[in-house]
Amino acid sequence: MAMIIAGPAGDLHVEDGGGGNVPVLFAHSYAGSAQHWRAQLAHLRTRRRAVAVDLRGHGNSDAPTPADYSVPALAEDIAAVADALEMRRFVLVGHSMGGAAASAYVAKYPERVAGLVLAGAPGKASPEQGRQIMKSLEGDYEKVMASYWNSLLEGAQPQVREKLEAGMRGIGREASLAMIGALFAYDPLPALRKYQGPKLIIDTPHGDGPTALHNQLPDVARKVITGTSHWPQMDKPQEFNRLLDEFLAWVA
Repeated sequence: MAMIIAGPAGDLHVEDGGGGNVPVLFAHSYAGSAQHWRAQLAHLRTRRRAVAVDLRGHGNSDAPTPADYSVPALAEDIAAVADALEMRRFVLVGHSMGGAAASAYVAKYPERVAGLVLAGAPGKASPEQGRQIMKSLEGDYEKVMASYWNSLLEGAQPQVREKLEAGMRGIGREASLAMIGALFAYDPLPALRKYQGPKLIIDTPHGDGPTALHNQLPDVARKVITGTSHWPQMDKPQEFNRLLDEFLAWVA
């Protein structure tokens, strides 16, 4: 069921359905929406509640004024949804930017999270790397974003690529720069090291590199789905759902 709830920076669009067992709340990536989790929502709702949110400035949710896209602010969107839907304890699944937001959420509300799944979530980049990338984006936004986006889309199914490109076109330059800058500014490691609940990283080969989260947190279990874009839940939903089911059977 689609609904609108009041968020900390405007209305938030939420998809809610199912029942039984510990619920699952999904948070999408940059330029995404609750629709990125369509296959997971349908899969889980046969036996448990599953909820997905359009984070601020995405999908059918309001853009914040002023444009606060900081990771802690995104985490408060998650908090608003959990509170409005009276989800006292739930499994939190975040993809990419949504994974960073999920990390910030568990730092503030660890007792609410029965388990945490981070799909393609970023690690902590060095300040110098962040400055260089932001300078490149500010200098030639269209060219740099096209190159970055194409690298993430490598391996995407045609219908997935079409949907993702449409989402990208819906995010303006200034909002994009604010979101990307916020991700570089955020360090998820203290929160993830502090959170003692069950954790899982679901990754693709796109997640490899010296600043990859799994390299910075080698003690967290990692499962890799190959042959997909940066969005494995959309390209290979059955494989993603299998890994999610295994995690849920363990924690909830």
